[in-house]
Amino acid sequence: MIIDAKNTLLGRLCSYAAKQALLGHNVEVINSEEAVVSGTKANILANYEKRIDRKAPNKGPFLYRRPDFFVRRTIRGMLPWKRYRGREAYKLVKCHIGVPETLKSEKAVHVKDISASKLKIDHVKVKEICRSIGSKA
Repeated sequence: MIIDAKNTLLGRLCSYAAKQALLGHNVEVINSEEAVVSGTKANILANYEKRIDRKAPNKGPFLYRRPDFFVRRTIRGMLPWKRYRGREAYKLVKCHIGVPETLKSEKAVHVKDISASKLKIDHVKVKEICRSIGSKA
């Protein structure tokens, strides 16, 4: 199953992908940098920058700075990670920046309920969040 993350809410996208992975489907998320987090830009960026600025950086929490890893880690948060089936489901999840050459001929799924086009509030793309916490991509 290939899911296009362009202009979709991150939390809803990740919960949908986690459910599909738990059902045993191979889940590939394309355009992961185009996913959206709802809220004002200042609040969201301040929240993630606050998570990075810790006094003991070797004790976590660890945030991925690349958008594909960032989305994959969010999907992991929706899985029962401490159980065997959660770890096996996580192995079925792959996220990509843009659309890879191997998946260009495949048809991607656009889930209607997770679209951010109906949002009337502010939102920030994952790409902007990752850049603010130190990504070079």
